[in-house]
Amino acid sequence: MPMFATLCYLRNRDKVLLLHKARGLFGEGKWNALEGKLRLGENPSNGPAREIFEETGLRVSRLKFNGILNFYLGESKELDQTVFAFSCHIFKGKTRRGMEGKLGWFPISQIAYDDMWEDGRLWLPLLLDGRSFIGDFYFTDKYQKLIDHTIHQTQKRDVQ
Repeated sequence: MPMFATLCYLRNRDKVLLLHKARGLFGEGKWNALEGKLRLGENPSNGPAREIFEETGLRVSRLKFNGILNFYLGESKELDQTVFAFSCHIFKGKTRRGMEGKLGWFPISQIAYDDMWEDGRLWLPLLLDGRSFIGDFYFTDKYQKLIDHTIHQTQKRDVQ
């Protein structure tokens, strides 16, 4: 049975908040959005607010749904997880480092794509441009290498 998760990119003008995953965690050493698994019965639009508060201490409002990311693993191409992607530019509080890793604000023009999951460079520019999308990404076992993908875009939406 696939896992369901959310991720959210917080924006502050021309910068985006990324998390450098701590050692021993899934995605260790990679920069990524604030993300996490949905709890049983949790609405996908509630997951990001909870995760962001847990990982940063920030409280968000008016999340914008951007897309769905489906991740398939191995030769069987079995669905491993579905991730609901959000963005947000309205938040309050002071950031604090959590157990998940180190936080950093990156200018959008200097996002560390080489230090992120391979699929990020394919769909993150769409999210940052205000587009909606559905993406299917096929990785080798244990997410070692991206081997194929398809992305379906919908209309352009206003960037917040």
